[in-house]
This record gives sequence, C-alpha cells and structure tokens, in this order.
Amino acid sequence: MNLANVALREATEETGIDGLRVVTPAIDVDIHEVNPPNEDAHLHLDVRFLVIAPPDTEPVGNHESQGFQWVSEQQLASGDFEAGLKRMGSAGFELAAKLG
Repeated sequence: MNLANVALREATEETGIDGLRVVTPAIDVDIHEVNPPNEDAHLHLDVRFLVIAPPDTEPVGNHESQGFQWVSEQQLASGDFEAGLKRMGSAGFELAAKLG
C-alpha cells in the first residue's frame, strides 16, 4: 500500500476536487480517539500529507467532510482547533511556503 496514494484518493473523495497533488514525505503523524456513531470508540492513526489544490478551487465535500472550510495560517493559529490539527496545519503551511 502506498500511503501517499491513499491520502490523495481520500482527499479527492472528501473534497470533491479534481487535480489535487500530494507532496511526500508525510508531514505529520497523529493518534487520537474517535467515536463513530455505529462503532465503539477506538484509537485512530493518521499519517498526514500536504495536499495542494489547483488555484481557485472550491471544495464540494461529501458525507465524511462535514464543516469543511479553507482557513488561512492566521485563522488556524487563532482558531479553536485541536492541537494535532494546528500542528499539522503549521507544518503544511511551512512546507507550502518553501515549495512556493
């Protein structure tokens, strides 16, 4: 299994955006508890990649991507987001700036 390809497929499915590009290697690894509606609570491991969307795209989303939104680096830093998401976002913004 190629995790970068899985990340690209998931990002495409959950955003509805064609033409996404995944950057390797992964930028973050996170483990956290999830509590899905029809399953017992369990630990979930995320291997996270920077995925770049084509300019001026708008996400469509699906049933798995509720509350999906674009945020700026400043909005991420000052927003009420969980620590792992802020860590991943900071790493993503830093790498994206280096890529130009």
